[in-house]
Amino acid sequence: MNETVFVVYGEPQGKARPRFTKTGRTYTPKKTIDYESKIRTAFQLANGVITEFPVSVSITALYKIPKSARKANEQKMLSAELLPCKKPDLDNVAKCVCDALNGVAYKDDAQVCSLNMKKRYSKEPCIIVSIKELII
Repeated sequence: MNETVFVVYGEPQGKARPRFTKTGRTYTPKKTIDYESKIRTAFQLANGVITEFPVSVSITALYKIPKSARKANEQKMLSAELLPCKKPDLDNVAKCVCDALNGVAYKDDAQVCSLNMKKRYSKEPCIIVSIKELII
């Protein structure tokens, strides 16, 4: 069973909604394009290869501890007693990750047959992504 695990450093980002020009054309915001490129690069640097099999994707979004957090709460945040109920929403993070890996980790994100996600606090904000083939 093939598995690739990689990390994308920086605050987790969700897929932004498409924007429209005055003439009605749609486009993806530059911030989303840049973040998706960062995800693809991290996957490739982890020596990930494209698969034709169904896959399981696991995403852990690690958010930076706010500077305003008290020392007592900081320890609770690191031990997952306090969780980040903040944006971006997990489904938007997943959409960004799965769309970014289209044609890179798998031919189409329709191959994602299992998705596991969680939000936590960390001193180093990032997302940790695991992609595992589901070969029966």
